Amino acid sequence: MKSYKIAIVNSSSFGKYFPQQLERLKKIGEVESFVFDNDISGKDLAKALNGFNIIIASVRPFFNKEFFDNKDELLLLSRHGIGFNNVDVVAAKAHGTVVTIVPALVERDAVAENAVANLMALIRRTVDSQEAVKNNEWSKRATFLGINVTGKTVGVVGCGNIGSRVAEILKFGYNARLLVVDPKIDQAWAKKVGAEVVDLDYLLSHADVISLNASLNETSKNLLKDREFSLMKKGVYITNTARAELIEQDAILKALDAGIVAGYATDVMYSEPSFNDHPFVKHSKILVTPHTSAYAIECLQGMGEKCVADVENLISNKPLESVVS
Repeated sequence: MKSYKIAIVNSSSFGKYFPQQLERLKKIGEVESFVFDNDISGKDLAKALNGFNIIIASVRPFFNKEFFDNKDELLLLSRHGIGFNNVDVVAAKAHGTVVTIVPALVERDAVAENAVANLMALIRRTVDSQEAVKNNEWSKRATFLGINVTGKTVGVVGCGNIGSRVAEILKFGYNARLLVVDPKIDQAWAKKVGAEVVDLDYLLSHADVISLNASLNETSKNLLKDREFSLMKKGVYITNTARAELIEQDAILKALDAGIVAGYATDVMYSEPSFNDHPFVKHSKILVTPHTSAYAIECLQGMGEKCVADVENLISNKPLESVVS
């Protein structure tokens, strides 16, 4: 029987809430957890993981071509999540590594609900007002003024698995006018929920609230720059549980300071972890959470089960699901 060594890379949640998943892996082989800097070079990452032929990986660091060119035998890289933009799947395939992801539906409700939760906390100044109470400043309550989302125009950019659920919550939960942008939109779904399929410029110029749920690729990176912010209605609110790189950092800071954007809620950062000296964390109109959109019990259980099943199926020569390379 082949010997297996399993590395769990940069995941703060795998095995924490469902230790039985970790125990199942230990029955297969040696298991070790690693935490690496996000910007570790591919060569150094490969060296640090020498001898490990199975990896369960978080959203960072990057498993790039340099990593695969320098890595000894790697049979499986199982992403503990639905995205794989931190994995060079072409290089992985060239080196005989199978890359799998968590099926989209596992994260759908958790991430969508958090996008809306962060949005409402931002709009209704929930965190600020709680801090006021903690500081015995109840008298400041009249300063925590927000808006109603009910009846407003909401725009969802990226209407796939998660974005479509965000759209449904905002449409039916808040009786909103729904604008959506997605080059691969499901027209039958859009008709069913009463969504208006529009182009990005139209959405930006009409939406009171915007949710970013697009996947990150060459066409969506820095999707929102100075030009796009100039099109927005003054006082717009934005929530982002997709990828930080959808927005150009300096552009949104300028838009916030100019009053174009009334508030920005983000669960994703350009560099993770980010600290309290980051301009986003310091900004009074930005709500930052530490990439916790998937942190619902049901979601984490499903993610962990998928990764463990990947490993068990691999060693049993059974077909793997949600393979991307």
